[in-house]
Amino acid sequence: MDSLLEHVAHWKPFTALVVGDFMLDQLVYGDAERLSADAPVPILHVSSREDRPGGSANVCLDLVALKANVIAMGVTGHDDAARALHESLASQGVDVSGLVVDPSRPTTVKQNLIGMAQARHPQKMFRVDYESREPLSPQVVAELLAKFEKALPAVDVVCIEDYDKGVCTPELCQRVIRAARRAGKPVFVDPARLADYAKYRGAAAITPNRTEAESATGLRTHGEAAPAHNRALAEKLLRECDLDAVVLTLDRHGALLQERAGEPIAVPTIARQVYDVTGAGDMFLAGLAAARANAIAWADAVRFANAAAGLEVEVFGVQPIPLEKVHLSLISIARAGGGKLRTMRELLVEVADVKRRGGKVVFTNGCFDVLHAGHVALLDFARAQGDFLIVATNTDEKVREYKGPNRPVNVLKDRVTVLSGIASVDAVMVFEEDTPIESIDRLRPDVLVKGSEYSEAEIPGAAMVKTYGGQVVRFAMQRTLSTTDVLRRSGDPRHAVEARADTKSRFVEDK
Repeated sequence: MDSLLEHVAHWKPFTALVVGDFMLDQLVYGDAERLSADAPVPILHVSSREDRPGGSANVCLDLVALKANVIAMGVTGHDDAARALHESLASQGVDVSGLVVDPSRPTTVKQNLIGMAQARHPQKMFRVDYESREPLSPQVVAELLAKFEKALPAVDVVCIEDYDKGVCTPELCQRVIRAARRAGKPVFVDPARLADYAKYRGAAAITPNRTEAESATGLRTHGEAAPAHNRALAEKLLRECDLDAVVLTLDRHGALLQERAGEPIAVPTIARQVYDVTGAGDMFLAGLAAARANAIAWADAVRFANAAAGLEVEVFGVQPIPLEKVHLSLISIARAGGGKLRTMRELLVEVADVKRRGGKVVFTNGCFDVLHAGHVALLDFARAQGDFLIVATNTDEKVREYKGPNRPVNVLKDRVTVLSGIASVDAVMVFEEDTPIESIDRLRPDVLVKGSEYSEAEIPGAAMVKTYGGQVVRFAMQRTLSTTDVLRRSGDPRHAVEARADTKSRFVEDK
């Protein structure tokens, strides 16, 4: 996982082209608290309606959330739904110049009726579809392909999102895949539920779920997702479709990656509170394509996509998952049971997430050598000033320069371990400089907390925090609660501070 985190930390924007069935999702909300008097059916008392891009359009927004420049390529009707879809995509930065208007067919609309009962969470009651599944006319296919070939040189990856609504015909898919292969651009396919995947032949990878894979191969997936059993199914798809990789998405069992001539790799999922599986397949495709566009190896790319799709099922409806949230989830997975120590890159991700949710970031620092009640009171106070407390501590070398050659009593590893065990602390970092000013400059906390034994002029970073509207808060420390006093009372000779005054000043001046 560390290699994946390193890649995500150096993430680069990319360009993706999405081909497929573009739709408009209509969410019709209302109260559903009574049954009809003339039939045992629930009544939806409509209160609001929301239009959202769906199908391939949702993949576009998922890719935008993962820092992609996106070109949309598909077909709409000449109707109000098409105008709403164009406007929504364009407003979120998607290039809609590749959408072809076909007046002979309607824009696909999925109208979801969503009821609220007794103020509980929303629940889908019914769905009404407006669509045509007729294959595209040769003229429309030719127009689409002309747009595709014009856009192809500028893209990094191509995604085909097939909902079997007539756009992804065998001819269109094959010409798209062949042109992309000639140009050296990988194609990633989220396939429809079909008995034959020949039209996807030559793609870089396909991402069928259990049901889709079973329909296409005539084989059954293993109930507990055993790699040895599912390998036969994946290898059949590899051979018949001439792919670089097959990724089987296996719901609660995660995913299975099968590369050419490689061993199957099971990628487990993290147990999550599943709220709504809608859009998880779209998010998985976007995540896989985005990771590969960033030159991430197949196994790590599947882990990234799996994490993104896992976050999608925790929200209602289709909501694109931002790169920062996926990164944060990956950090949490990697750090599970591993304490609170963070690198600066990890902290930047977590801080961005806290601020995006409207929370306050609090920062404090110190040697935290022999932790005592005064330290705990300071940390509890600091955490109460906001929503996420970062505690920065000095290296052993800097503690010796500051406090003298007989300190620290506890080495850095032990100090970090103890700090990590305090409930009020959310993250611990180590800084190697004399003061944490550089760290404060990068993290830009909302609140800087320090003990009252220091004047504001002696709090590094105080002036900086105030320049961007942050607060500097001093905590009233008790004079008898300090590491020096604890050591003195215990008869430990290391209580004496031997650092020269001019050396000490380097550590307590706000420069």
